Amino acid sequence: MTETPGITGHWDIDPSHSRLGFSTRHAMVSRVRGAFNDVSGSADIADDLADSTAEVIIQTASVDTRSEGRDEHLRSADFFDVETYPEIRFGSSAIDEVGEGSYIVTGELSIRDMTKTVSVPLELIGVETDPFGNLRAGLEGSRRIDRKDWGVTWNTTLDSGGVLVSDKITLEFELSLIKNLAEAAPADSAETDDEDEADETAPPAPKAPKAAPTAEPAGKEFPPPPPVKPAETAPEAKQPEAQSSGNGLGKLFGLR
Repeated sequence: MTETPGITGHWDIDPSHSRLGFSTRHAMVSRVRGAFNDVSGSADIADDLADSTAEVIIQTASVDTRSEGRDEHLRSADFFDVETYPEIRFGSSAIDEVGEGSYIVTGELSIRDMTKTVSVPLELIGVETDPFGNLRAGLEGSRRIDRKDWGVTWNTTLDSGGVLVSDKITLEFELSLIKNLAEAAPADSAETDDEDEADETAPPAPKAPKAAPTAEPAGKEFPPPPPVKPAETAPEAKQPEAQSSGNGLGKLFGLR
């Protein structure tokens, strides 16, 4: 996955173009398919795939099998018990690349407050930019589970000895993910803030020329010291001359 350009980053599931569904045998002879219409989730793909994570959240009340009576039964305590357990959650613990474009996502699946570890094989269908400028990644996969492992045990025995609803459920994943460029916005805004701060500090920049006038007073102060030093050394230099002249006068008047 990391070999595909632009695949690293934060991705959000696009629910309007994704399907998280399931299928199972009904009365041992037909297959019933359903899906959840309210799904959210995201994936953070790192340069090192081992550091990547994914999360999926399903609202159980959104179950849809195209039969209102059946859907109401699935929402009841016999199955999902949506009033007590409104969500199904999956959080990844490992994402492994097992082939080119093939991945195994392992994580914790929580249904009815019971959590089990499952591994889901996914195929990367491709990465494309849509007409609206969104970078999309498509993933597909499926995995069969036993619903009894999560406490979903309701059933009815048929006259033939079979059961009305199979315990084996096939989970079906058809995912469209959009790369969320807004995640980089804080960094961009930080840079913008820095630029704004730079602009704010720009007014002091004009004050820099005012530093030049301060340099002038400094320059004016610099010349005075040299005259002061000669003035100090001048008396010293003249002292010997005064002494020498004093010595001469002393000798003239016999003072020494």
